[in-house]
Amino acid sequence: MIESSVPRRTIAQTFSALRASGQIALMPFLSAGYPDLATTAAILPALEAAGAHLIEIGFPFSDPIADGPTIQESYTVALSHKLKLADIFKMVAVARPTVGLPLVGMVSFSIVYRYGLERFIADTKTAGFDALIVPDLPPPEAEAICGKIRAGGLDTVLLVAPTTTPERRAEIVALSSGFIYYLSVSGITGERDQLPTDLTANLQALKKLTDKPVCVGFGISKREHVRQLSGIADGVIVGSAFVKRITQHVGDGPAVIAKAVGDYCRELLL
Repeated sequence: MIESSVPRRTIAQTFSALRASGQIALMPFLSAGYPDLATTAAILPALEAAGAHLIEIGFPFSDPIADGPTIQESYTVALSHKLKLADIFKMVAVARPTVGLPLVGMVSFSIVYRYGLERFIADTKTAGFDALIVPDLPPPEAEAICGKIRAGGLDTVLLVAPTTTPERRAEIVALSSGFIYYLSVSGITGERDQLPTDLTANLQALKKLTDKPVCVGFGISKREHVRQLSGIADGVIVGSAFVKRITQHVGDGPAVIAKAVGDYCRELLL
């Protein structure tokens, strides 16, 4: 295990504290290795300093399932540098002592399968991750895999879409130990001007099934979105908008990019 000089907080501790104070969690998304691993490492503590509560780290994949063009391009750039899983694990392990908030990995099961499930779980945990999102592993196939992930000391996070049936939602809730990831829309990631009109009703219906935290992703990019969901969702996940801020400063170096991303994080929380 990585020894931390910054006190680490679990996902459960994070959401418990936020609920007690009436706050909503902000979870930025980063593409590991975009534009390079040094920049990803610099952004992690910058986001925590800026007020983020959790960070989702995407493992670049050549055939992303639901990612829009912004995140797809970031994955393409990262993979063009011959990025390896071992490189991501090492980067997180080195950065982890400076970061206390939970880190959540987003990874395709095809990557996990090729690497070896038990080995992937062990290496992810050792590097300093707290949970895994495996978006292409639906129930009931996910049951055995989620059990092994939790047995390895990591939380599991599964996705619910607006089109997910009530029966499937109940299965997903049961298999999620960290939080439930609710997709605001069916489709792909990307910034949107407005959130769906039925989002509040859909979230209220989902939260009747569980006391576990429910976080909303896909399309969230503005402070108004965060405010709109405060008191309704437990957290918001902002992906494409953060990656876009990185892209705007590509070539400026890790420190400048980390500052720009931190500034945007603060804007969302004002």
